Amino acid sequence: MKKSIIIADDNAGLVASLKDFLGDKNGYEVVAVAENGAEALAAVEKYDPDFLLLDIVMPELDGFGVLAALKNPRPTVIMMSQLNTDAFVQKALRYGAKYFLAKPFNFDLLLTTLNEFSEDEAPLPVKTVRQPVRRNRSLDEKIANLFISVGIPAHIKGYQFLREAIKITVEDPEIINSITKKLYPSIAAVFNTTPSKVERAIRHAIEVAWNRGKIENINNIFGMKIYSANEKPTNGEFIALVADKMLLEGA
Repeated sequence: MKKSIIIADDNAGLVASLKDFLGDKNGYEVVAVAENGAEALAAVEKYDPDFLLLDIVMPELDGFGVLAALKNPRPTVIMMSQLNTDAFVQKALRYGAKYFLAKPFNFDLLLTTLNEFSEDEAPLPVKTVRQPVRRNRSLDEKIANLFISVGIPAHIKGYQFLREAIKITVEDPEIINSITKKLYPSIAAVFNTTPSKVERAIRHAIEVAWNRGKIENINNIFGMKIYSANEKPTNGEFIALVADKMLLEGA
């Protein structure tokens, strides 16, 4: 049985693109669209959808007004907006949204999100999906210093992706067990790229460190001889190792 979706957004071009995209995907059906918040509430009342894709800024009634007016049982609400500051994201979460996608977003990420909720698996917390995790400055400094020591240069893409991966893992250590399904997609959403590019760039960053021959520095950082020049860790192993070190140091 297909999952039903209502799209509430006054951007006609985006709505048409989403309808076309989701219409080609097995398992989902767009049953209605709404140009304003009042229409969205009426459509939810009529169709009782599984999902509501909801913009914040809309005529008559904004997305927060819709969230406040929804009755239980309510659909799974995925917010879509360019208003992606922490304040807006946290307000959406408090009002009952389950997920926040910052516009513009990759449609494949939306599909992944829908699939995860459809499988009754809780996706990442909103703050880790929507934008970089904001920790205290000392964590950023610790990661930067570690990268300098192991030879990961700041100008390559993998530097940023790897740093974000470590920060997310410090925030949610269990995510390392879902690196392909959750960690890479969440980083991809932050930097508006694809999970496969995230994976490749992180692997390249680790390869750069090993090719620079700073294995002794790496072993000294972790306090033991973990690797040799011929023993390169996987992405997950390296992320987990650094995150564990940050946590042990009180990150």
